Amino acid sequence: MQNKRGISQAFVHQPSAQSLRRATVFDVFEISRVLIRSIRELCHADHQGDPARLQSWTENKTPADIQNWITEGAEIWVIERDGRLAAVGALGAVTAQVGEVTLNYVSPDFRGQGISSHMLQHLEHRLVERGARRGRLEATDTAWAFYLARGWEPAAAQCGDRIECRAMAKSLVDDGEAT
Repeated sequence: MQNKRGISQAFVHQPSAQSLRRATVFDVFEISRVLIRSIRELCHADHQGDPARLQSWTENKTPADIQNWITEGAEIWVIERDGRLAAVGALGAVTAQVGEVTLNYVSPDFRGQGISSHMLQHLEHRLVERGARRGRLEATDTAWAFYLARGWEPAAAQCGDRIECRAMAKSLVDDGEAT
């Protein structure tokens, strides 16, 4: 009976601890794992299980590639929940007041928990801090509805050559001056 308190605490739901921070070179293996798992397990509408498409999409997501991105100054962010990497986001350059979201992936273990939305809000905020008035990104078929629901719109720009995607854009400022 002396352990009553310990036993009762074991059954009490503890809120999950979540943190958002800039990625470091110590994160490269976990970032690679999250990116590749997210693509393989969540983006079936885009790769349709085709090994060649999967290879093409994931071949530049190795720990060595990610380490290069970080050491070359890429702005990569991670969200950790309960000590596990839950999401990865990244930004490209801001040019002519247009900034680019280059990554926004969630671990399959954390899908549907609002983590991708939290990451996207942070990335949009960072773009504004860096001088962007508009954002752009390349959405997959899997993520299309997610971005539409968060105010992103189809854009006429061309997408990259690794996977089929849809260019999207969003005004990041609300002063009527953004184009």
